[in-house]
Amino acid sequence: MNEYINLNLENIESEHICCAISDKKHQEGVRLKKEWLKERIKEGHIFRKLNDRGKVFIEYAPLEKSFCPVIGNNFIYIYCLWVAGSFKGKGYGKELLQYAIEDAKKQNKNGLCVISSEKKKPYLSEKKFFEKFGFKTVDNIGEYQLLSLNFKKEIPHFNETAKQMKIKNKDLTIYYSCECPFIENCINEVKEFAKENKIKLNIEKVDTIEKAKNLPCVFNNWAIFYNGEYISNLLLNKNMAEKLFKEKI
Repeated sequence: MNEYINLNLENIESEHICCAISDKKHQEGVRLKKEWLKERIKEGHIFRKLNDRGKVFIEYAPLEKSFCPVIGNNFIYIYCLWVAGSFKGKGYGKELLQYAIEDAKKQNKNGLCVISSEKKKPYLSEKKFFEKFGFKTVDNIGEYQLLSLNFKKEIPHFNETAKQMKIKNKDLTIYYSCECPFIENCINEVKEFAKENKIKLNIEKVDTIEKAKNLPCVFNNWAIFYNGEYISNLLLNKNMAEKLFKEKI
C-alpha cells in the first residue's frame, strides 16, 4: 500500500507541497501557499500527497469554502489532481481520487465536482480521467466544463456571474488567488512584461470567498482579460505573456 500524507497545521511547515520543491524563484509562492493553506485547513480543505519527493497530490475542499465561481449544496470541490514525471502510470491518480470520493461519502456529501474542459488544457483536470470514475458534465461556459459525480439529486453549477466572461476594464487584467505556488512568480513576471512593453496592468487578488463566488469568468486560481474579454486560464511567465499577446491580441 502506498504511503500518503495529509497536510495539517502540525506538519505543514516541515512538509513540501509537491510543486516548486527546490526552485528558488518559486519559494515566496510556496510560503504564500502555505499561509493560505493554514487558513483553508481550518475550513476542511484537504491536501493529500504521496510521501515522496515529487508532484503526486490531490487538493480539495468543501464547495462552499472553495475559491471558485461554482455554486452547490454540500459538495466537494477538487482544485487539483496532479501526478507528474516518473510517477505517472503507477495508479497514484486513481488512489488519490478514490480517497477523495470515499471521504466525500463519509462526510455525507452530495457529490464532488471539478472544472475541466472538452479538450485538455494546462492547469485543468483531464476530463477523460474523471469520466472513468463516473463524473459527468453538468454545466459549461464555452469550452470550459463543470464535471460532477453526484450521490444524490443535487447538482452544482457555475454562478451566473462567471458566464459573463467579460469585464468593463480594457487594460490587461489578471485575477488570481494564492492556491498555486507558481502564481507569485507569474505575477512578478507579468508585471515586468507589462512595464517593458508599456502595457497598462490591473491585478485583482481574489482573497475572499465572496469575491471568488462572484467572479466574471471561469476561475480555478488564475484568469486573464484584455480589452474586456476573457483570454485564458494559462499561468504566464514573461516569454509566455509575449507569445500570448502575439497570438491573441
